[in-house]
Amino acid sequence: MKKIGLISDTHSFLDDKVFTHFASVDEIWHAGDFGNAAIADALKAFKPLRGVYGNIDGYDIRSDYPEELIFTCEAVKVFIKHIGGYPGRYAPGVKNTILKEQPQLFISGHSHILKIQYDEALRCLHINPGAAGLQGWHKVKTLVKFSIDGKQLKDCEVIELGKRGSVN
Repeated sequence: MKKIGLISDTHSFLDDKVFTHFASVDEIWHAGDFGNAAIADALKAFKPLRGVYGNIDGYDIRSDYPEELIFTCEAVKVFIKHIGGYPGRYAPGVKNTILKEQPQLFISGHSHILKIQYDEALRCLHINPGAAGLQGWHKVKTLVKFSIDGKQLKDCEVIELGKRGSVN
């Protein structure tokens, strides 16, 4: 079993509470818009890190992280892309990739809208952890934690870090 901490849209700000909430996870996955390499460096110094670059990320992130990431965790195929949309409103090309690769889990960021939704037609769970940074239109900074046990996704937990714009 793997415990996953999911974060997105940090936009160059990493709340110290992330380290407390992710203390028990095995890996951290970042769904893009790190903001700068210091955020990635802090996360990967703490736990193993997987991530994709987002639309605001510069060369420092793009040189280390891909636009799309497809991998298997336990027995679950995972697809991560920053600008991905959600069931019924996928970004261009995303639905085709889901149809081709057949992941059981699709993760995106970008919208700053926390969303966990199962796509019945594509048989794929979509998770967007919202945004953990100070900038954007979200009202509350959020993270998601969950476990992958074989083929099963379980123990999903939404974590609120406080109001957007507030460092406390």
